[in-house]
Amino acid sequence: MRTAVTRALAGVALLLLAAHFFRAGLIPLTVLCAMLMALLFVRATWAVRSLQVALALGSLEWLRTAWMFAAARAAQGQPYGRLLAILGTVAALTAVAALLLSRSAVRNPGDFR
Repeated sequence: MRTAVTRALAGVALLLLAAHFFRAGLIPLTVLCAMLMALLFVRATWAVRSLQVALALGSLEWLRTAWMFAAARAAQGQPYGRLLAILGTVAALTAVAALLLSRSAVRNPGDFR
């Protein structure tokens, strides 16, 4: 059950990243995120590690995006607190998904091999 929830959270995080890249017009990264979702069904340690790296990089991308958008809004004198709260939460959930994948792989090695 925990493994299914962990994989679902990682899948949602990858879908959000794919949507983010699609909106930015970065189609190759969108396709990469979609392809990484297939690794959620691979029972190998390398697949889990690949997903963790991708999700960690995704979390950094969310933080970079939050910084860029907040700076642009601040320069225009617009409020940006809600933007930082939303993107910060998405970044945190993406990082938690990466962390849970590692913990799940350690607790249930048979589920990922």
